[in-house]
Amino acid sequence: MKHSYARHRKLAAGLTLLAMAVTGCSTKGSSAAPGPATHGTSKPLSAVKVALVPGGAHPYFQPWKDAATKAQGDFGLGGVTFNETAEWDQAKQNDLLTSLAAQGYTAFGVFGVSPTAINSTFSDLKAKGYAVASLGSCPAGGTDNADFCLSTDVEMAAYSAAKAAITAMGGHGTLVHLTGLNVDSNTQRRIAGVKKAVDETGGQVKLLTTVTDIDTDLQTAQKAVADLLTAHGSQINGIVSTAYNPAVAAAAAVKSAKLPIKVVAIDDDPKILAGIKDGSVAATVTQNPVGQAYVGAWALAQLQSKACTVRQPGVVIDSGSFVVTGTNVGTYDTERQAKTTQLLSDFKTSVLSCS
Repeated sequence: MKHSYARHRKLAAGLTLLAMAVTGCSTKGSSAAPGPATHGTSKPLSAVKVALVPGGAHPYFQPWKDAATKAQGDFGLGGVTFNETAEWDQAKQNDLLTSLAAQGYTAFGVFGVSPTAINSTFSDLKAKGYAVASLGSCPAGGTDNADFCLSTDVEMAAYSAAKAAITAMGGHGTLVHLTGLNVDSNTQRRIAGVKKAVDETGGQVKLLTTVTDIDTDLQTAQKAVADLLTAHGSQINGIVSTAYNPAVAAAAAVKSAKLPIKVVAIDDDPKILAGIKDGSVAATVTQNPVGQAYVGAWALAQLQSKACTVRQPGVVIDSGSFVVTGTNVGTYDTERQAKTTQLLSDFKTSVLSCS
């Protein structure tokens, strides 16, 4: 999880265009959300400071930094910070959130460490009068005590990735699933998505194994992939990875060993994109961390300013996922930027109520 995540080359341009698209709806420094006039008791957005707090360091979250900074400038927020020092420990994340609140941050976008305990953290923050979003991951179960969850529909993304792998395998053979923390609710949803795709083959594809808990860092993933290929390499026809570090490790190991294994990855690390271009990686499924941070920061500021409320507290919004193959490897980011624009429109028309 310590490796640097590739910066989106078109982030600044894409978000600038997005900001221009909403300028007429929410002016810099204004508390007004797109639509009707704001409540008389609302504060300006310049009075709101937003903190984006992952559960720990991981390449996936790196685009949150620039997106949050861009949101601050585009929407006139009072401040933003990105802090990933929780070390994947829920107690430390709770302490960090308390510290940030003491520093004047009043709206929080949080990727919770514990999928079961994070709702208590959300409730505590809400009780203190702070706007809270669950970003990048929703709590386990069907309840979210945050104002909203803006996250990838990870089960659908994993299903799409497994379908792409099965197609690359010719519709039959043996598949392996590599993924992250077994206790993470996202991991369980991904496991369900891959299983669904395999089950739909009616026995034509066999899921040999699901390897969990190998996304801690690249070294852990590399060892796990090496062990897997040593033990079962000749049996495997396809590998689908639904976690970042195992995806990078699998792509490199399969290419180096010159094995006829079809690899479908997740996210858009440069090595993965290079593999798609040279044919050593069949596909990847990218997510939308930029949209999560940019739209999430805007929505949190609207809520904390009291200009808006959430129509359905705890609502879950899919931030989008995109299958990338050799056909669209050069253009997929345009689709992702369009999704971010659509997310902002969805928030102003159906997620938030502003008057």
